[in-house]
Amino acid sequence: MNELTQKHCRACEGGTQPMDQTEAQKMLEQVPGWELLEKSIEKSFKFDDFYQTIAFVNAVAWIANQEDHHPDLLVGYNKCRITYSTHAIGGLSENDFISAAKVNELLQ
Repeated sequence: MNELTQKHCRACEGGTQPMDQTEAQKMLEQVPGWELLEKSIEKSFKFDDFYQTIAFVNAVAWIANQEDHHPDLLVGYNKCRITYSTHAIGGLSENDFISAAKVNELLQ
């Protein structure tokens, strides 16, 4: 179990700054399989069929609503790409990594 899965997302208040690339790279080590982009992290998932894909998407949606932190999802027949970024601050926050860790835990 990842330490991040025990945390909960917090609202980004005014004045919250996005993580710098060094801090984001360090956090990335805690979420295997995720790729660091300029202002986001993302990961692609493959499934056997549409039913499994949508079941996964529904589980991700449940996490997003519980944490009040919502990803961008690109969904196809047997695949889903998830992108996390904290839009309110224009970059990455700990919330993105907390959510990514909880998504990873779904498939363990």
